[in-house]
Amino acid sequence: MLVLFETAAGYAIFKVLDEQKIQEVDSLWKEFETPEKANKIVKLKHFEKFQDTTEALAAATALVEGKIGKTLKKVLKKVVAKEAHEQLAITDAKLGGVIKDKLNLSCVHSPAVAELMRGIRTQMEGLITGLPPREISAMSLGLAHSLSRYKLKFSPDKVDTMIVQAISLLDDLDKELNNYIMRCREWYGWHFPELGKIITDNLAYCKSVRKLGDRTNVATSDLSELLPEEVEAEVKLAAEISMGTEVSEQDIGNIMHLCDQVIEITEYRSQLYDYLKNRMMAIAPNLTVMVGELVGARLISHAGSLLNLAKHPASTVQILGAEKALFRALKTRRDTPKYGLIYHASLVGQTTAKNKGKISRMLAAKAALAIRYDALAEDATAEMGVENRAKLEARLRHLEEKGIRRISGTGKATARADKYQHKSDVRVYDPSGDSTLPSGSKKRKFEELEAEEPEAQPAETKTKKPKKEAAAAEPEAVEEEVEEPPKKKKKKKEKKQEAEPVEEAEPMEEVAEETTEKKKKKKKKKVKEEEED
Repeated sequence: MLVLFETAAGYAIFKVLDEQKIQEVDSLWKEFETPEKANKIVKLKHFEKFQDTTEALAAATALVEGKIGKTLKKVLKKVVAKEAHEQLAITDAKLGGVIKDKLNLSCVHSPAVAELMRGIRTQMEGLITGLPPREISAMSLGLAHSLSRYKLKFSPDKVDTMIVQAISLLDDLDKELNNYIMRCREWYGWHFPELGKIITDNLAYCKSVRKLGDRTNVATSDLSELLPEEVEAEVKLAAEISMGTEVSEQDIGNIMHLCDQVIEITEYRSQLYDYLKNRMMAIAPNLTVMVGELVGARLISHAGSLLNLAKHPASTVQILGAEKALFRALKTRRDTPKYGLIYHASLVGQTTAKNKGKISRMLAAKAALAIRYDALAEDATAEMGVENRAKLEARLRHLEEKGIRRISGTGKATARADKYQHKSDVRVYDPSGDSTLPSGSKKRKFEELEAEEPEAQPAETKTKKPKKEAAAAEPEAVEEEVEEPPKKKKKKKEKKQEAEPVEEAEPMEEVAEETTEKKKKKKKKKVKEEEED
């Protein structure tokens, strides 16, 4: 049996002298306690040394990926093919399958082989002659560094950790600057409060305070380098009539020291911004073109690295930074946010409020492609980012013009996409058809109405009298009503009893008609009684 053993210095082929002892897996380690015992089990047959670290790296990467490198193929054809009848013991079963397919050699991989490899590794210095221990350790260290760098695809220009730290520091500097400037304005405002309203720029304010000191020095100092002529004249005029309090020289010294700090931090911030801009163009040029340096850097910082950001889909990139709003919307079952950090991109900022959601969605889709291209491409250029940005700008112009433009003549206006609402048609059972009661009462009522109508007509004709007679008859009728109240009450009760419905199941409409008919009959009878009197 032959044994293929890989080292950082080269490939070694061993010949197994006693195969029976190899089968005893539990006690095999005893045979490799000393180099003398190890030489009785295995013997070095051939050693192929690597020429340099590059060759060692190529061989190691081929083994990791389960492939046969050029050096290994050369060794197998040169040494093992001569003794093709013997089996070849290997460490990796996947590599054994490839060797068997390509070179038609029988390979063995078992627990006994793994224990044998472990024993050879412990006594490697004694088994491989002509290779000093110092050289083996140096080759091992060099190969380990090269392999790690190859796996990570290490490049000094591709380190996105610098971007994460730079954008975090930039945000911290902005917060500190705001605090310092607020303190400086408030502190010096006790001495010269009018200056804060005249000079709105923070850096110019601190430089002016640094140059002036006490407000009494305004008349003698020249601020033309810092301020325009109109502002300078206004400052000098305000200093003469200022309402501020007097402060000591020690207070002015501390205020000026604070102004120095603000000026230094501002200068360092501008330098850091230039550094961040250059790093972003080197690491993620397409993302920088799409969303800008600051937004791109914040996206990378939020995801942790450029590779992690490349794993996110476009929908996640769109709402990255708005996780709190997203989960609150999901919890309360309301509309989810349309944008997160990407809201601060220039393309989203220059759109109207109606189209911000559409543009942020399209920008996130193109930005996701740009991120993957920047993270995974070997030679990334900004061409793809420029093309995609041009497409987005054209789409933005189309959306903006769509709401303004209308087709002249009889053409239709732009279609409006209404919110979809599901309409369900629910049919309700109608119980009116279930009634089995007779409807003869309705016919009887109709016949009574038809009989009363001809009697009412002559009564109406008789009531027509001159106005004077009617006016004279009214007081007489009132006197009679006062004299005979009980008779009329009896008549009313009789009429009510006659007009009561025969059946209780009649509809409400007939009851309403009966009441109107009763009122008419009462009026007619009153008129008849007045005429008779």
